[in-house]
Amino acid sequence: MISAALSVAVFGSQTALRSEVDVQTIIQNSVAANKADWNADPNYSYKERDRIGTISKTYQVTMIEGSPYRRLIAVNNEPLPMDHNVQEERKLQQVIAQRKAESADQRAKRIAKYQAERKRDHLMMDQLTRAFDFKLLGEKKLGSYDVYVLRATPRNGYKPPNMEAQVLPGMRGELWIDQKSFQWVKVTAQVIHPVSIEGFLARVEPGTRFELEKMPVDNGIWLAKHFSMKSSAKILFMFNRSEQEDNTFFDYRKIAGSASESISNPASGARSK
Repeated sequence: MISAALSVAVFGSQTALRSEVDVQTIIQNSVAANKADWNADPNYSYKERDRIGTISKTYQVTMIEGSPYRRLIAVNNEPLPMDHNVQEERKLQQVIAQRKAESADQRAKRIAKYQAERKRDHLMMDQLTRAFDFKLLGEKKLGSYDVYVLRATPRNGYKPPNMEAQVLPGMRGELWIDQKSFQWVKVTAQVIHPVSIEGFLARVEPGTRFELEKMPVDNGIWLAKHFSMKSSAKILFMFNRSEQEDNTFFDYRKIAGSASESISNPASGARSK
């Protein structure tokens, strides 16, 4: 009886330990995969469809002289009329000429602004793995992928490094991680209790949520497929403000040249943000 109880206790502790180690391994591998994706992202052009209410606008996004340019190519899935397309082509050629004519200081400032935005976005995604404790819920099929399903709950003692991350302690979420590549197939998170933003007279309310889906685009690199966000906040703690964002990304193309090297004829590639 005693040996049986001891056996159960030992087996139970080993199972719990193995589960904990497995979760940490999954998260660590997913962090490495996401870092590789982030580094590769500027090497791709793509198309982006942004939906606001009943209206959608599609852009072709391509690197030009070190930072991206968004060219409008369709509205409500319909190609632009000829005259509008000519206007957009004219704008594109003007931007190419302006960027080629920049001084070294002007170019450096423009690229630095783009890189700062990239680092801010990457920091926010990186904080998802620092702000939460993860529990493996099981394994399942999501589309064509065999995935691990993890639940994320706020981690005690987490200190947000910036304003954007201050909302994380009030959220919980779930991650669907591909078992082969450890890529994020899907991530969802939602605010479960109000969070005040330090330094601003604002509070993020329950009902705020976001969803990110990724897809393979090239040689083990996965990039955004779909991103949606619904936010609810009180400004000055009195006035309600709600916003929605719904973006779809597709038609990724490797940019000719090298990492984030600009091209002067972006008429064929596509992806956005």
